[in-house]
Amino acid sequence: MTSRHAHVVGAGLAGLAAALDLQAAGWRVTLHEASPKPGGRCRSYHDAALDRRIDNGNHLILSGNAAVLSHAARIGAADRLLTLPEAAFPFADLATGARWTVRVPRSPLGALRPDARPPGATPLSALAGVAGLLAAPRSRTVAQAVRDRGPMWRAFWDPMATAVLNVPPETGSAALLRAALLRSFFRGEAACRPVLAPEGLGDALIDPAIDRLQEQGAKLRLRAPLAGIALGPTRAEALAFANGPRVSLGPRDAVVLAVPPAALADLLPDLPRPAPGLAILNAHFRVDPALAAAVPPLLGLLGAQAQWLFRRGDVLSVTVSAAEATRVWSMPRDESLALLWSEVARALDLGAAQPQAQRLLRERAATFDQSPQGAALRPPTRTRWRNLVLAGDHVRTGLPATLEGAVLSGRRAARALA
Repeated sequence: MTSRHAHVVGAGLAGLAAALDLQAAGWRVTLHEASPKPGGRCRSYHDAALDRRIDNGNHLILSGNAAVLSHAARIGAADRLLTLPEAAFPFADLATGARWTVRVPRSPLGALRPDARPPGATPLSALAGVAGLLAAPRSRTVAQAVRDRGPMWRAFWDPMATAVLNVPPETGSAALLRAALLRSFFRGEAACRPVLAPEGLGDALIDPAIDRLQEQGAKLRLRAPLAGIALGPTRAEALAFANGPRVSLGPRDAVVLAVPPAALADLLPDLPRPAPGLAILNAHFRVDPALAAAVPPLLGLLGAQAQWLFRRGDVLSVTVSAAEATRVWSMPRDESLALLWSEVARALDLGAAQPQAQRLLRERAATFDQSPQGAALRPPTRTRWRNLVLAGDHVRTGLPATLEGAVLSGRRAARALA
C-alpha cells in the first residue's frame, strides 16, 4: 500500500510539532517553508549590529508549559532549557522607584503571604480579581471581569493582560487570559518557574526538531511559498508553489496549513478568522559583560514603555507589547532606543552607562486580535476538506497566541489527520 504523505506548509513551531507527530505515526513528511529559515516567530539568528545570536522575539516560558517542555524533550533538547529554581519575579516601578519580588506560593493558602502579591495589594483584592476572571463569560474583556483598580490592577492585571494578550486589558479577552493563568499562576509555584533558553529559542526548540525530522527522512523545502490550493468538494487535490512544481495530492496524502493568518486569508479567503493584532517591539542592548552579570534574567517593569526586561549573556532586551498603544511606537528609531535604554538604566541603577551596541525590531501584527470578538473568529483545526487541517497559535486552541498554543495546535492537527 502506498504510504501516507503529509505536506506541512509552514516550518514554525506549530508546523514542526505536527510534522514530528505525523512522522512518528508512519507518514512521509515534506515541510514547505516560505522564508529562508525555519522557526517562524520562534527563530534565532546572528545579528550583525549586536554581533550576537538573538531571538526574533522574546517569549516567556514557564514550567507549567507542558507542551513546550515535552516538545523539547522529544527532540532531545531538554538540556538546552534551564528552569530557574524558584518562581520569583522581581519588579521595578519607574514611576515610584519601588522595587519588590513576587514569589508565587505553592498553594492557595500561601497567597496570604505579603510577598505573594504586589505592595499595597490586599488578599481580598487579589481574590476578587481571580474570582472575577474565573467567572467571566467569553464575551467579557479583562477590564470588565476584574473590577478592582487598586495596586493589584496596576501591578498585575494590567501588565499581565498586555503582555500575554498583546492588547490593553480594556480590549483583551478575559477567557484567553484565564486560560493562560490556569496553566501557570493559578497552579502555584511548581507551574510558574521561569524557563530560559541560554543559547536561544532556535537552538532549543527549532534546530533540533529539524535535525530529528531530517534524520528520519523528512524533506525540508525552504523559500517555497504556497501560492494556492486546488480544492475539490471534499479534498484538497493539489498544491501550487510560487517557485516550484505543482504537487498533486494522492488519495492518502494530506496537508497541514501552519501558516500565519495573513497567508491563510490568501489561501482560504472564505474561512472565518480573527483580524491581525497589534505589533510587538523588541529592543536589544549589548552591554559590558560585568554589568550584565549583575542583572536578573527576568525583570518586570512598571511605569515604563516596556513590560519585561530579559537578560541573556551580555544582551539586555526589553519587550513592548501592544506597541501601537505606546508613545515609543511613533518615535524615530534612535529616539525609541534612547528612551528604552534610559528606562533600562533607571530600572537597573546603571547611571550614565551606555550600551556597546543596540538593535530595534518591530514585529507588526505579532498576534491575532485577542479581543473577545477576535477570539470568537478563530478557525478550528479541521476544515470541510477531510485531508486539510490547520495549525498555528491563531487556531482555536483555547489558549492565547503563545508558544504553548502553537505546539498544541500542531499536535492537534496531526491527531485530526490520524
